[in-house]
Amino acid sequence: QVQLEESGGGVAQPGGSLLLSCTASGDIFNIYSMSWYRTIPGKQRELVATIDGRGLRDYLESVKGRFTISKPVRENIVYLQMNFLKPEDTAVYYCNSNLWTNSGTRGDYWGPGTQVTVSS
Repeated sequence: QVQLEESGGGVAQPGGSLLLSCTASGDIFNIYSMSWYRTIPGKQRELVATIDGRGLRDYLESVKGRFTISKPVRENIVYLQMNFLKPEDTAVYYCNSNLWTNSGTRGDYWGPGTQVTVSS
């Protein structure tokens, strides 16, 4: 089976920084993409950032210039460096990966989420 585990969430002040990490492990053959989503209370889940197998990245408009997604080439790990945090960034952040398993299936897998709270 495949499992994703996030770490690095916590509390930050406005203007501060946090680094989120997500490690994917288990029955993984190849990762097509890794992404960070978030759910703000009262809102629909939104895609924050994504990186594909070619290293191409995309971001939610409201985090451009502040957040950076990255993935080491030899590891099934994805990071989200969050700088210049704002109170509206407060959310549960989820790691997602679209991947092929060794058994030949492709699908989306999710981590359990990590809370990020930004307040003064």
